[in-house]
Amino acid sequence: MKTMNIISLLIFVLFLSACTQESQNKFSRSLQNWTGTDGVLDIYMGEKLVKRFIKIDKLSTAQSTSGNAARDYRYGYGYLDNNLNYQVDAGEKKVYFEISGYATPYIFYDSPF
Repeated sequence: MKTMNIISLLIFVLFLSACTQESQNKFSRSLQNWTGTDGVLDIYMGEKLVKRFIKIDKLSTAQSTSGNAARDYRYGYGYLDNNLNYQVDAGEKKVYFEISGYATPYIFYDSPF
């Protein structure tokens, strides 16, 4: 039984190493989507931070309804952090948001807290 577990683990590792980098990234993202993240999205206007969304599970890229092409925006759900303190305070609600891929400078990262 122990030998079978070791062989299975070895086959899985070999399979993963044979995948392309993109396939490995997709696997990692799907695992992360399943386990969840605590992402933060900062949106800037020039050099000034104007909006922050916190507790984002994932940031998704919109797909074309006719074909496999990606659209030029990303979307997700998160809490609008009005006072930019990285905490969900009274009155701050979970909202849907979209970000343009062309005009909006933004940074998406894991919560530092």
